[in-house]
Amino acid sequence: MSTENALLKRLKNGGNLVVAEGYIFEFERKGYLQAGTFVPEVTIEHPELVMQMYEEFVHAGSDVVLAFTYYAHREKLRLIGRENELEAMNRAALQMARQVADKHGCLMAGNISNTTAYIPDDPESHAKVEQIFKEQVVIAAEGGADYIVGETFGHFGEASIALQAILKYGKGLPAVITLSPPATDTMIDGVTLADACKRLEDAGAAVVGLNCGRGPETMLPAIREIMKVCKGPVAALPVTYRTTPQEPTFFSLTIPGTKSRAFPLELCTCLCGRCHIEEFANQCREMGVQYVGLCCGNSANMTRIVAQGYGRTPPAARYAPAMEKHFIFGDKTKFKDTYTEGIRAHVGGDFD
Repeated sequence: MSTENALLKRLKNGGNLVVAEGYIFEFERKGYLQAGTFVPEVTIEHPELVMQMYEEFVHAGSDVVLAFTYYAHREKLRLIGRENELEAMNRAALQMARQVADKHGCLMAGNISNTTAYIPDDPESHAKVEQIFKEQVVIAAEGGADYIVGETFGHFGEASIALQAILKYGKGLPAVITLSPPATDTMIDGVTLADACKRLEDAGAAVVGLNCGRGPETMLPAIREIMKVCKGPVAALPVTYRTTPQEPTFFSLTIPGTKSRAFPLELCTCLCGRCHIEEFANQCREMGVQYVGLCCGNSANMTRIVAQGYGRTPPAARYAPAMEKHFIFGDKTKFKDTYTEGIRAHVGGDFD
């Protein structure tokens, strides 16, 4: 008697999942990953830190431990001369993810991503891309993944190859396929985001949607259009930066007050506030988004906000802000006037 897949079971009857992503940028900020190549060498150089980040995201409310195999594929490893460590890097990430998931009763997902090798009109590149995906999909299935994520695709064609690789080599595991939306609602190879998601769903993806590229403000309108045409669960995992209709992707963001590109080193100047993330989570929940999370720029405190927005009470909720207890800006009935009136008058800002 077959057992129902954990992902499909969780999403049945309108169920939802909170999924923390964003490992690449977090480890770059911490000084364990190089901006530019963005290869997860930290997985084998400092596995204890990867394990810790898995734990932090679960503590914050992630229902899924996403194995940190993003960009741990042959094309990226070739750039840094570590192709021979592909299997070790992937298996280590999956083994640690499975361990943390089992410890906390979470799901564990394998992860494949854009290869930077796909060329739309080049069949040889398509065959190469399939092999790149196959390597990681086989390892993910052997590593005990509950499902496999294929993400951050700018080409519909590459997303389709990723889906077929998961269906062909993933030993029956469900596929979650998310696209990286460009500045317009049409992918690089001319397919609209909504049509691409519908076609991927029809081709067998268990979940379709968007990740990366856009921040909450510019991703949500596209998610609404996708939900009009897709019947199954839809995913929304934006970057945590304040994209706008004028600067719709985090690639197009400029450093405030300048005309200089912010990506990637100065994106901190464009970071969403917690109120923006809370509003995103609330809107997604109202819309019925079943697979929700955050991508590049994510951190544990932001995942906690999304989880709480979706009705979770993760362990990290114990440490949610309680500014009424602040000695200057808190409840004036609980603190001396010297602080709540005197110091408040001298620190600047008239908010009361």
